[in-house]
Amino acid sequence: QVQLVESGGGLVQAGESLRLSCAASGSIFRVNSMAWYRQAPGKQREWVATITSGRVTDHADSVKGRFTISRDGAKNTVYLQMNSLKPEDTAVYYCNAVVQVVVGRYSTHWGQGTQVTVSS
Repeated sequence: QVQLVESGGGLVQAGESLRLSCAASGSIFRVNSMAWYRQAPGKQREWVATITSGRVTDHADSVKGRFTISRDGAKNTVYLQMNSLKPEDTAVYYCNAVVQVVVGRYSTHWGQGTQVTVSS
């Protein structure tokens, strides 16, 4: 089994920063891409950022210049540094990972989510 455990959410004021972490553990041969998504109340889940195993990154337009995704390959951990937070960033943030349990066998996994609340 593969588990993703997120941490780092909380309540902050607009303009402040937070850093989310997500650690993958379990029966893992290799972690491929890792990503962050978020879901605000009453809205669909939306993609925030992705980082490949080669550390190529991509960010949604809504967070470019404010959020930065990174990873520690040795720890199978992905981070999301969130700066200049806005009230519209309020959401539950979910970690996503594409994992090889054995060579050539891929599966997608989700974390349980961590709440980020930004007050104005």
